[in-house]
Amino acid sequence: MTTTDLTIVVATHNEGKLAEMRQILEECLGERAAGVRLVSAGSMNLPDPVEDGVTFEENSLLKARDVAERTGLPAVADDSGLIVDVMGGAPGILSARWCGRHGDDAANNALLLAQIEDIPDAKRTARFCCAAALVVPAAEADGNGRHRIAREIVRTGEMPGVILRAARGEHGFGYDPLFVPDDQPGRTNADGEPLTSAEMTPEEKNAISHRGKALRALMPELAAALL
Repeated sequence: MTTTDLTIVVATHNEGKLAEMRQILEECLGERAAGVRLVSAGSMNLPDPVEDGVTFEENSLLKARDVAERTGLPAVADDSGLIVDVMGGAPGILSARWCGRHGDDAANNALLLAQIEDIPDAKRTARFCCAAALVVPAAEADGNGRHRIAREIVRTGEMPGVILRAARGEHGFGYDPLFVPDDQPGRTNADGEPLTSAEMTPEEKNAISHRGKALRALMPELAAALL
């Protein structure tokens, strides 16, 4: 397989993740990235598998496995969430549905703030964690049209920081308006305060994010396994 005929399926229905991965791919692989074609599972009308893993690593692998088995193409997937120290690691893998409904950012944020309302600022430490998985299928398919798995690789990344008492910023998603990363881009907001993830530009956030770190760690393995 060469860089002129390599297609990788990103196991997501979020097209924004494709752009982020393409940027990281070009950053890490240079000219070798030119012939790599990225497509989303959503663009191929593939269903979302049930995420019944109990860790970020398990969920990223099961998503990538499902796509690789269905398509016979290498697949990349990630799973991520917020770990709040004083909450014993919650919301963790339940981050996107912490309030009981998947993807209700406002309700998730409100519940989190209520749960740690009495926690002093110095103890509101947290971190975003991400696991990124690469799954490479074998060429042969079974009688059901599913491909067996030839290789699996997982890498992780973290973005430490603290949880605020009120949301700030209009960018990002999820818990971004409540989260101030330890790593900052060298500027402050209009009030002279460190930026939340939601106050950063996409480029600033991608440079320090848990997902960016996990995907960058995966890229050398991708190059070694596929290119």
